[in-house]
Amino acid sequence: MKGITDEPQYSVSLLDGGTAFCDVINNHIEQQTQSEKKAFFVADLGVILRQHRRWRTHMPQIRPYYAVRCNSSPAVIEVLAALGSGFTCSNKSELELVQSHGIPSEDIIYSGVCKQVSHLKYTSKNGIDLLVCDNEAELRKISRCHPNAKLLLQVSSEAWNPDDELGMTFGCSLKDCRHLLESAKELGVQVVGVRCHISSACDDQVYVHAISDARCIFDMGEEMGFRMNLLDIGGGFSGSETRLEMINCAVMSMVDLYFPSSSGVSIIAEPGSFFVSTAFTLAVSIISKAVVARDCQDQKQNEPSPNEEPEFQYYMCEGVYGSFSSKLSEAGIAAPSVHKNPSVDCPLFSSSLWGPSGDDLDQVVDHCLLPELNVGDWLLFAHAGAYTLGQPLFPSSDSTAPPVYYVISSRDWIEMQDTGVTVETMLKNFSWIPYFISSSQTEAALSVPA
Repeated sequence: MKGITDEPQYSVSLLDGGTAFCDVINNHIEQQTQSEKKAFFVADLGVILRQHRRWRTHMPQIRPYYAVRCNSSPAVIEVLAALGSGFTCSNKSELELVQSHGIPSEDIIYSGVCKQVSHLKYTSKNGIDLLVCDNEAELRKISRCHPNAKLLLQVSSEAWNPDDELGMTFGCSLKDCRHLLESAKELGVQVVGVRCHISSACDDQVYVHAISDARCIFDMGEEMGFRMNLLDIGGGFSGSETRLEMINCAVMSMVDLYFPSSSGVSIIAEPGSFFVSTAFTLAVSIISKAVVARDCQDQKQNEPSPNEEPEFQYYMCEGVYGSFSSKLSEAGIAAPSVHKNPSVDCPLFSSSLWGPSGDDLDQVVDHCLLPELNVGDWLLFAHAGAYTLGQPLFPSSDSTAPPVYYVISSRDWIEMQDTGVTVETMLKNFSWIPYFISSSQTEAALSVPA
């Protein structure tokens, strides 16, 4: 591992005995009761281990290349690297991050579609040869800056999804591939395979079409003398085990038909959310509230009558310009749970959740049912591991990304050590230090050098 210093980059708390994940959340909330209440994440690395086990169970012939842009936390990189994952990076900073963790260049794909010249020169200098390309302008740029590159032609396969209006935004069409292959041959650039552009909005039949198209491109490439040996079926994997099984059934039947093991073609995929979404929980505090609507919408009055049920608008310490930035481009945010345990018969009210900016776009959840909350109360957002940990979109002088507190159970830690020799490198970079949850609960922590 490069750049080892005496200062720890992060610590992983080892939960033992009766200490549970919720105890860690409670502890960090209690620590803030007398100070400014700031948002934070708690991440269970054991979830990543279990998701990796599910992947190996249902997709044993397909090696995962983790999409770093989904969550670039150092602990996530370390764990997945130890478990044998490759990595796809969309920009130079991600490439530098992954390489700083000692990931071999051959296990990295530069997946950015529009590449800066400086980034291409970086990949060439550092031996990162697997690149994605989907148009002639990028192809010519690559031939100048990285002549030893090995290209994956990115093909759009989302056109079969009628609900996805952006299906043709990334990736070339099947009919354009021959021209790209001819141009690559003319420029002397190697083409070694195909990358399918698939999003989580697509159904499993899109994978069927994508693999069929890939076979056509492989045939064209082999006719021109290219050694085609790598198929990347892309992303689109949610954290659902059921969906993984469905995709596996669709994919493997096509792989066996078009890319049998005798063909010598390696199959990879780019799961992102699948590994990290359920591993992270985000805790945010309520900083303001307002009564914004009434059940009787046709009555214009400043004060509700005794018979009207209030509707609450809550402002949180994090919004779409921070940890909920995925709301601007992805699907809606799921409703949170309330940290304090309301009584069973506690009434629920129509509520909306907003970030702190006061901007009309800073609405995190437009409608959910919650008990009446007060300023200082906490909400917990589960499944918060994907596209939530970047820097604030419009940082102010006091805006910083929420801290992440990593945990793993002793059972998961023992299992991780038993996964094989690939974990040994990670183990050498851990040291044990004492860490206390409370006067009655003790956990050990693993400190990872930077």
